[in-house]
Amino acid sequence: MRAVFMGTPDFSVPVLRAMKEGGIDIAAVYTQPDRPKGRKKTPVMSPVKEAALSYGLKVIQPEKLREEAVIRTLAELAPDVIVVVAFGQILPKAVLEIPPMGCVNVHASLLPEYRGAAPIQQSILDGKKETGVTTMLMDEGLDTGDILLQKKIMIAEDETGGSLFDKLSVLGAELLMETLGGLEAGTIVPVPQPESGSYVGMLKKEMGRMDFSQPAAVLERRVRGLYPWPGAYTERNGKRLKITGASVSDGKAAPGSIACMTKEGFGIGTGEGILMVRQLQPEGKKEMTAAEYLHGYPVSEGELLG
Repeated sequence: MRAVFMGTPDFSVPVLRAMKEGGIDIAAVYTQPDRPKGRKKTPVMSPVKEAALSYGLKVIQPEKLREEAVIRTLAELAPDVIVVVAFGQILPKAVLEIPPMGCVNVHASLLPEYRGAAPIQQSILDGKKETGVTTMLMDEGLDTGDILLQKKIMIAEDETGGSLFDKLSVLGAELLMETLGGLEAGTIVPVPQPESGSYVGMLKKEMGRMDFSQPAAVLERRVRGLYPWPGAYTERNGKRLKITGASVSDGKAAPGSIACMTKEGFGIGTGEGILMVRQLQPEGKKEMTAAEYLHGYPVSEGELLG
């Protein structure tokens, strides 16, 4: 089987690795152009590009996949299948029609639930007990193509966006190899998706701002779901205070007020219950335990945050 791989972030790398180690003939790897990062704005390679170069694979980085010259080059590679994992560009119809086996996408949710850009984090924010990965045949819609295979995974009570990201990337690699084998053998029957389904947009920094009028349970899921990025945060004395670890406790206090102090940290009043802060990161400082924070930044009961 001859394939072209398209992907960009860390999440895509295990799939590329599985294809390479599984003996798939990878004609080329498409990834986003190097982007400037840091204060010096130095161009940085994507994780997929780094992995592809380590395997000695051909790397192509088009600014726009829909340009005629780019499509022509892709067609000349003559792939049987195009595998897409968080590539970062929409595939035009001309690209979708190139491979005879179709364009196969690995998506980090149990479609049709959580189409869109941030399904991993949203499953935690919504308090889901399980999630998974889906392989589908891509069409011109946003994650609306026919479903090929799915695998489920339980969401742990202490699951974070980061830990679930890692688990689903490995699960996605396993499912992709199973999918390619089934497509080649003709044993997979694509299942059309219903038109109804939920969508989630891209993560933005402002999503992390904590509204203490919400229940503590909702805020605790926000802390986990948005960790490590963009992170859940509030303000204290005009500076951002990122909360990176928390739990829920019974009690009542004014939303946003310091409700109590313990050996392990401190509690914040919410619309329902107390949010016990265990881990945090002050603006411009390293992440630390809430107990360590209290030694250098004492708080007083009744103090308002936010």
